[in-house]
Amino acid sequence: MKLLISVTNKDEAIEAVFGEADIIDVKNPAEGSLGAHFPRIIRSVREVVPREFEISAAIGDVPNLPGTVSLAALGAAVCEVDYVKLGMYGPKNFDSALFLAKEVCRAVKETMPDVKVVIAGYADYQRAGCLNPLLIPEIVRRADADVAMIDTKIKDGKKIFSFLNDQQLLSFIDKVHDHGFMAAIAGSLGKEDVKRVYELGADVIGFRSAACVGDRVKGKVKRERVLEIKEQIRALSQASSF
Repeated sequence: MKLLISVTNKDEAIEAVFGEADIIDVKNPAEGSLGAHFPRIIRSVREVVPREFEISAAIGDVPNLPGTVSLAALGAAVCEVDYVKLGMYGPKNFDSALFLAKEVCRAVKETMPDVKVVIAGYADYQRAGCLNPLLIPEIVRRADADVAMIDTKIKDGKKIFSFLNDQQLLSFIDKVHDHGFMAAIAGSLGKEDVKRVYELGADVIGFRSAACVGDRVKGKVKRERVLEIKEQIRALSQASSF
C-alpha cells in the first residue's frame, strides 16, 4: 500500500520525502478538501522531489464545468506530475459526472499519456450535497481513468468511517480492482486507521492532518509524523508476507 502525503509547498514536500512517503500530493487546503494550488507551486515541488517519488496534483472540488475542469487538468498535467486528481463535487448525477471525467481524461491523455487521472468521490456526500462515491468505480472504468478514490468533503474531524462502513468500502475497493484500477482511501484518517485501511485492500492511503504539526490548513508536514505512518505500513506489509 502506497503512502500519499498532501503538501502545500516545497518545504513540506522535502519533509514528506524524508518521511519516506510514496506519493507527494500537492494541494491547497485553504481552497477545499482537494483544493488546487498554483502551477508555480506544483513546479517548485517537482524541482525538489527526487524522480523516484511520485507527485500528484489536485485540481479542486470541481464544479460541473467540463471545459473549465479539463483545462485545469491539462494545466496540472504539464507540470510534470504523475497523477492529476479531481474531486467530483459539482456533478449531481452519473451521466454528468461521467461526461466531465471523460473530458478530463481526454485532455490529459492526448497531451500527457503517461499521467494518471484520479477521480475522487466524497464519503459525506449526503451532507455535502454531491455524488454518491460508490458510483466512482464505474465512472473510472467508463472514462478510462486510472485511480478511484474516496475522501471527505467537509473537514470537521469526522472520518470516512463516520459515513461509510467497512463493507461499503470493501465493495468499492473490490469493484475498482475488478476493473483493473487502483483504489485510494483518505478522509481525516489518523495513524490508528492504517491497519484498517490496509486490511480493506486499498492501494493508496492518504493523509494530511495526521502528518502535520497544527491543523490541516495552517499546520506543517513533519518528517517524523510521516515516517511513523510509513513504518506502520511497512510492518503490516512484512507481516503479511510471512
